Amino acid sequence: MRCDLHVHTTHSGYCTVPVAKTFCKECYNQPLQVYRKLKSMGMKLVTITDHDSIGSMEELGQFDDYFTSVEVSIELPSGTEAHVSVYDLNERQHLETQRRRNDVAALLAYLNEQQLLFGVNHIFSGLTGRRELADFDWFERHFPLWETRNGAMIPSANQAAAALAASLGKGVTGGSDSHAMASLGSVWTEVAGATTRTEFLDGLRAGRGKVHGVTGDGLRVTKDVFSIAMSLLREQPWTLPLMPFLLGLPVVAVVNFLHEARFASVWSQRLSEGRELAPVAAVA
Repeated sequence: MRCDLHVHTTHSGYCTVPVAKTFCKECYNQPLQVYRKLKSMGMKLVTITDHDSIGSMEELGQFDDYFTSVEVSIELPSGTEAHVSVYDLNERQHLETQRRRNDVAALLAYLNEQQLLFGVNHIFSGLTGRRELADFDWFERHFPLWETRNGAMIPSANQAAAALAASLGKGVTGGSDSHAMASLGSVWTEVAGATTRTEFLDGLRAGRGKVHGVTGDGLRVTKDVFSIAMSLLREQPWTLPLMPFLLGLPVVAVVNFLHEARFASVWSQRLSEGRELAPVAAVA
């Protein structure tokens, strides 16, 4: 049984790019469109991991092969940000995780109390900003699942995550991290022998998940950004004068690739040199 465990829709809200964040969404894909595309790609289960939102549940909750998930933006004690996927939760649990997302100890205690399945995403990417050594201590001590193949991340970032997860015996997840229709289902997680949602999630919890699909590259990300820009233009025609700026996207993609490669290299090297775990707060 397979499922793309990192997918976005229009419910992910607005992008974080300066200026553009006032009018451009992270994703323009509608939930039902996403569901149908993923099913056509061979996904036996469908879930959506929008940023801090479970809005897709209203439209997709009718399907037996859908389960509600969310990508929570959390603040770590170092002041840095990380993205954490929480799987198969209900509306009340979502509200409670949102209340605790800036207090990681309280959030983790709640997730464990509710026996929710969760994992940290793209830890070797600079997508969420800077990283501190203490962050990796939190990931190692308290996060049972690590995303080791993300369809929007460069190969070295995914490889570093996979190598560290394997050395620590972490369960793994994979997903397309798609913000455009074309890349949906390009990465997925499979649990062999699972025939139901419960068996699939239990398999992930037991560390039996396997990741498959393509890793990210600059061309794919550039295509997705172009796709988002075209969707923006259709929804808000007044943005047409801004479209010439898209000509600079290849340059931006190269700069981003170099930044991501350096980020992954620096942190994989620091961690491979060996370290003592910094003391962190106990979590129930």
